[in-house]
Amino acid sequence: MSGAGSGVLVSLKARLEALAAAVAILVATILFALLVRRIMRRSLQGRLPQYVYKPLENITVYTIIFLGAVAALAVLGVNLSGLLVAGGIAGIVIGFASQQAVSNLISGLFLLMEQPLRIGDPVTLGDVSGVVADINIFSTRIRTWDGTIVRVPNSTAFTSIITNYYRTRARRVEIRIGLSYGTDIDKAINVLRGMMEEHPFCLVNPAPEVFVEDYGDSAIVFTMRCWAPPQVWFATKVDLQTRLKKELDKAGIEIPFPQLDLHIKDSAPIPVEGLREGVEKKQ
Repeated sequence: MSGAGSGVLVSLKARLEALAAAVAILVATILFALLVRRIMRRSLQGRLPQYVYKPLENITVYTIIFLGAVAALAVLGVNLSGLLVAGGIAGIVIGFASQQAVSNLISGLFLLMEQPLRIGDPVTLGDVSGVVADINIFSTRIRTWDGTIVRVPNSTAFTSIITNYYRTRARRVEIRIGLSYGTDIDKAINVLRGMMEEHPFCLVNPAPEVFVEDYGDSAIVFTMRCWAPPQVWFATKVDLQTRLKKELDKAGIEIPFPQLDLHIKDSAPIPVEGLREGVEKKQ
């Protein structure tokens, strides 16, 4: 066999060996990625919310496969410097084109790690209020109190003021009511406080409180406060406002209409006959 033929065989053998090594690396990488995914599902899937676990699993598995593919290409002798330069240029172009999407992605990861809100939480997010319907790595969806769905980009959600009404142990219910100036203040305070103390959702500690807040033009303004679990806060407030009128009527306490007292200092008689003569002359 000639030297040229021998060199071709050696080169072919080396290429086959490199190809076999690259395939072995890819197969090993895929098997390793599947093993990592199985371990993650056993140890993390039941402990983390689905919207947190799923992106984490995908990022981990795809990163392992990508690194294995790079290693396989290196074994085949592929010059990765050109790919890196081309990838860098493409990355810059794509980065400018998808800057907002990347910002939403990064903000979504921070939201998933910090978890300032969860699905089902009643919240106020910026100027949007409602219940969290969905959270993903790009956006957060809020179902407003009137039933509409508002999509908030995660970059906006991450930089906004978030008020979560569910995370607190108790939330204060506050109602203001104007009562007649003829009302016995002590009696009114006892009636209002007793109504809250008898309510099943008003907490004993902190105790309900009632006080005179202001003296208005037509009424004495009372403020009644109690604390309730956040899950039943709205129902408690509605129930107290509904029962308030009945309890006041039962106690004989009046809720006045707006009124104006007119005082006449000079009670001089009005010359009605003179007015009649002037009217007759005009006619």
